[in-house]
Amino acid sequence: MRIGLKWATKQLQFISSNGTKSQFFLSAASLLLTRSYSNEMESQLSPDLVRIMERRLSAIEHRSVYLTNFINKLEASPAEYSRANKELRKLRSSVDLISELRSAQKEIDGLRSLMAECPEDKDMMDMANEDLSRAMEIEKRLQNMLLKSLLPKDDADERGSILEVRAGTGGEEASLFAMDIFKMYERYSQKKGWKFEVVDITASDLKGYKEASAAISGNVVFGKLKFESGIHRVQRVPVTEKSGRIHTSAVSVAILPQADEVDVQLRNEDLRIDTYRSGGSGGQHANTTNSAVRATHIPTGITVSIQDERSQHMNKAKALKVLCAKLYEIERSRIQTSRSKLRLEQIGSGDRSERIRTYNFPQGRVTDHRVGITHHAIDDIMQGESLDVFIDALLLQQEMEAIASFSLAD
Repeated sequence: MRIGLKWATKQLQFISSNGTKSQFFLSAASLLLTRSYSNEMESQLSPDLVRIMERRLSAIEHRSVYLTNFINKLEASPAEYSRANKELRKLRSSVDLISELRSAQKEIDGLRSLMAECPEDKDMMDMANEDLSRAMEIEKRLQNMLLKSLLPKDDADERGSILEVRAGTGGEEASLFAMDIFKMYERYSQKKGWKFEVVDITASDLKGYKEASAAISGNVVFGKLKFESGIHRVQRVPVTEKSGRIHTSAVSVAILPQADEVDVQLRNEDLRIDTYRSGGSGGQHANTTNSAVRATHIPTGITVSIQDERSQHMNKAKALKVLCAKLYEIERSRIQTSRSKLRLEQIGSGDRSERIRTYNFPQGRVTDHRVGITHHAIDDIMQGESLDVFIDALLLQQEMEAIASFSLAD
């Protein structure tokens, strides 16, 4: 990814010139820079990173042995046995990788000893060198896999998402751009093989979108889209502009992880469901029945109104789905307020009030302000073709921060 390589290079230069935090940040940036050159080649971890990781791996090995011995004791209660067995199952994949790594490292040590004992035997040295190179490649691959498994994970990454797009400053032009952005994500979802289900659309007078929401389902949807939340700014000549002047408008995007019933339990006494007649520019269908639904969560005051479907039952189901996602995100935000300041500096809070991207149509470019990347094919972006340019760079930067925090938590 050429743009990702340029960005990684800039990050590495910035860290090198400023000497920030510790040498570990340089190691993290170097690791990610190496990955940017080729996705097919395994990158070499720095010695500092390997030392830190080895301490973690040793702790996992000792914990696994302890848990195995514990569940084999007859005095363990059913509850204790269940907890220990559950933890052991979570560690199993890491333990298997560690076992493979130890075997590779044992082979490397043996081959090096053999080469030290027979320096004059050319045939033996050639064979040993070949085997050593192979074993070291295996070691490198396993270390990368283990590092990835040890990095902090967001359980919500695997979930689907609720997409919300709202027109901001800019009047009708903002509504038209909100429609463009909404359709951009719809096209991107189709290219990813995700299911894109329109939840509700409130149209403007010029058939733009004042507000629009959708449920996106598929593999790792939230993990890919979570950094799209924020203010998307557009600079272009509006269709309503007769003198050809460029206007600046804004649209807010929110990406919420979909919630399961286990995550959020909506009690009937906490809900108020109102029905009303949908119609006008507020829905796709004008009708004479009370099919539109407004769901209010009384403790928080959050309200969701849906009138996209003809069926009151379907509108209610959609409203509760969006409401669950909002309540789940509130709880996630509360838990994540303790995140490091580093993430806020590098990626941003993800708050929808933060300007994250500018779409400049006269110059044909799109700039993401968080990673400083500019892409000069705006039509491809709007068609959902090149959105991964920004998404992959943001995920790369998140991984860089995770690697950096990996050492701080040690």
